[in-house]
Amino acid sequence: MTILILGLVIFLGTHSVRIFANDWRTAQLAKHGEKVWKLGYTLLSLVGFGLIIWGYGMARSDPMVLWNPPLAMRHIAALLTLVSFILLAATYVPRNGIKARLHHPMVLGVTVWAFAHLLANGALADVILFGSFLVWAKLSYLAARKRDRMAGTQYPSGTMGGTIAAVAAGAVVWSLFAFSLHGLLIGVNPF
Repeated sequence: MTILILGLVIFLGTHSVRIFANDWRTAQLAKHGEKVWKLGYTLLSLVGFGLIIWGYGMARSDPMVLWNPPLAMRHIAALLTLVSFILLAATYVPRNGIKARLHHPMVLGVTVWAFAHLLANGALADVILFGSFLVWAKLSYLAARKRDRMAGTQYPSGTMGGTIAAVAAGAVVWSLFAFSLHGLLIGVNPF
């Protein structure tokens, strides 16, 4: 469990600099440049992500079960993860109504993803992993919205075509992941 927690601290800590130390981040960018900042950010993120995978895998081999969720939670989680994939796609599809309205669909997608996995998994490692991501995503969203308000950020209005493309892309990638890749990469078949 220690490796999982260390990975979460490194990964989410790296991703929390804009939440808790945005002025420091700005100073470091000015001092070292964007390339150096992004290199350090990427390396720390990869180390943290690797430790999360390793630590979670170890914790899953001997789980401390806190509760056994009802089978129906798997179906609810599957539906919620579809929403999270659509939100993730909306981050990248230009001029879609989802991003125009929500402004930061990626962190909202992480929020929904983490919540869905908390519903369907009851081991201590699950609570630590998905609970940490849920708290981080909520804080990240609030901080991003605050930065938007302070900067007067305006988001382009969405189009029907962009919105349909975001929903379709999210649904296609979700289908691929849910019916194939989740079992291969995670070792759990949701269906």
